[in-house]
Amino acid sequence: MTDTHYDVVIVGAGHGGAQTAIALRQNGFAGTIAIIGAEPDLPYERPPLSKEYLAAEKGFERILIRPASFWNDRHIAMHLGCAVERVDPAQRLVFLADGRSMGYGDLVWCAGGSARRLDCTGHDLGGVHYVRTRADTDALAAELPGVSKVVIIGGGYIGLEAAAVMAKFGKNVTLIEALDRVLARVAGEPLSRFFEEKHRSRGVDVRLRTKVGCLLGQDGRVTHVELNDADTIPADLVIVGIGIIPAISPLVVAGAKASNGLLVDASGRTSIPHVYALGDCAAHVNSFAPNDIPIRLESVQNANDQAVVVARTICGTAAQYHAVPWFWSSQYDIRLQTVGLTAGYDQTFVRGDPATGSFTVVYGRDGRVIALDCVNATKDYVQGKRLVEAKALIELGMTDPQYPLKNFMTPSPV
Repeated sequence: MTDTHYDVVIVGAGHGGAQTAIALRQNGFAGTIAIIGAEPDLPYERPPLSKEYLAAEKGFERILIRPASFWNDRHIAMHLGCAVERVDPAQRLVFLADGRSMGYGDLVWCAGGSARRLDCTGHDLGGVHYVRTRADTDALAAELPGVSKVVIIGGGYIGLEAAAVMAKFGKNVTLIEALDRVLARVAGEPLSRFFEEKHRSRGVDVRLRTKVGCLLGQDGRVTHVELNDADTIPADLVIVGIGIIPAISPLVVAGAKASNGLLVDASGRTSIPHVYALGDCAAHVNSFAPNDIPIRLESVQNANDQAVVVARTICGTAAQYHAVPWFWSSQYDIRLQTVGLTAGYDQTFVRGDPATGSFTVVYGRDGRVIALDCVNATKDYVQGKRLVEAKALIELGMTDPQYPLKNFMTPSPV
């Protein structure tokens, strides 16, 4: 017996879930819509969790994607604080952890993922934190007044952004990265070295090629991080940023094809009829990535753009995902804007002087522009996006910041 039925059930109340519901209404969808969210909160922006929200520069109301009245006015039912445990594609039912079941006409899965946890000894000590949800950040912020020594594990964007906030708060910060540079998986060496220098100049102890052996504690709370070489770092609090695990298990059990994410076509369809997936948990072939290998993109842009495609598809309009990926980060007085995907790059060059705090790293593959990292260089970002879209040929003059990137719009004969 089904407790209730909706024409569209959206699992996930993050950016992707919210945008799917919004886009459905914008495209004239008049059917019933429900959003199921594992957290108790209305949809809110995730990027500020490791930046402005953690730094107490923005309150929660300011990071809400829409106020409660918006969802009510558009007759979008919110089922919050609910986890989906099982999906029955044959009956078109989702089963919730509280025992309820919900029928759907179409199911949109945008459940995101959970923070990847440490598995070493001491991982469950008090004072060990992750930054994935509002509750995570609130719990972390509540402990900050009583701590002085913070160890951050992971030199990706979450780790670096958290380090910047901790340094701003005057904490003694150590950042541990297992690879030989920060951002090694997503950026070239010029950008990595720039951020390493900036953090060190603000007092952050950046340790590269360093692995965690275990966490040590006293009375159930972390006191030290022990490294593989047996060196120990005092820690009143530990922040872990080592990636996410996509939340896809119920659909995989139900038979959906997956590979580091739910496999979807250009319209967001999974291998199960009437089931779509998007955002952090969906793997798709991206025209800006090499070799036609399905990838997951963990970004607001990707979630929002895929949501629009899925909504249009459900509404009966032919739509396919083809958007230039972009990302951003803010640390101290640094605004980084990235466009394109650096995967498989075989060439990099720098426009401008990193010592000035404003420069751009241009990435090439097979003689074409594939991505740019723009540091306090918004004009390069805006104009460089067009180069990535056009797969423009790389020209020597691009290294000179005196020449606008818009002057190099010679498309590659692909």
